[in-house]
Amino acid sequence: MKKVKDLKWNERITVKDLVKQMESCGFQATELKQAAEVIIKMKKNGAKIYLTFTSNMATSGLRGLFAQIIEMGLIDIVVTGVGAIEEDIMRAKGEEFVIGNFGVDDVELHEKGVNRVGNLFVTNESYCNFEDLMRPMLKKLYQEKNRWNVSDMLKKFGEELEDENSILYQAAKKNVPVFVPGITDGALGFHLFLFQQEKPDFVVDVINDFKKLTYYTTHDDKKGVIALGGGIAKHQALLACILNGGMDYAVYMTTDQEFAGSMSGASTREAKSWGKIKDDSDAATVIGDVSITFPLMMCYVLEILNEEK
Repeated sequence: MKKVKDLKWNERITVKDLVKQMESCGFQATELKQAAEVIIKMKKNGAKIYLTFTSNMATSGLRGLFAQIIEMGLIDIVVTGVGAIEEDIMRAKGEEFVIGNFGVDDVELHEKGVNRVGNLFVTNESYCNFEDLMRPMLKKLYQEKNRWNVSDMLKKFGEELEDENSILYQAAKKNVPVFVPGITDGALGFHLFLFQQEKPDFVVDVINDFKKLTYYTTHDDKKGVIALGGGIAKHQALLACILNGGMDYAVYMTTDQEFAGSMSGASTREAKSWGKIKDDSDAATVIGDVSITFPLMMCYVLEILNEEK
């Protein structure tokens, strides 16, 4: 039986040392260390790893870490929201987001053409510049063919970018498919709608893309998921694996609780009732802000995997 040990700082402490100490600290610190070990097992046992995250996380600086772990070969499949795609492209094309504060006057921000995501500010001008980018990119797609799966379309977008910190760029480079089931739920969806008014035979096929996601793994494959937040991204990855036996490994990181019945708060225990996660799966849940918990966990994971080659 493990016992609580006091956490101590020293002048040579590394992230790996800190997370090791957190295992004996209790509360969510212990859960974070457990989650890190589950991810290490995923990789060592050759699991196909799904990374799911909500759009707001790509608005933050986590974007670059997502791109890096894709580049390093840790992730096999990405499922996210359309806002992550928009803001990844914006950043790749030189747009800058500002760190403000949570208590700002939102009416004043609106009058200034500024949109708030928590304490992050994105201007209307950035969205206008995004619109200017989309039209030529969609025209180029249409010239090649008129019907696209979402993930194939996003790979083409990634090939147009030249930013090492871009999720789409690294995913295209490493041939990691990016699935966005709610592709119309944002500015990109609006531009797809407008383009289809001009080219009525232009189709973005979400059903065929779901087929591609469902067939990406088989019953015999080991499968693991790192689900950051919830919503449609988390659910789509889990749903796609029901037909092939469910996930062998699962790490959930969220600020939500299960009492409201939301996907963000749905526990790994609840997922077992649906067959989304196997009864004997290795699973861990960390409650807390992903902008804090995920970098700590991943730095530990990458240090261990790097040491062991």
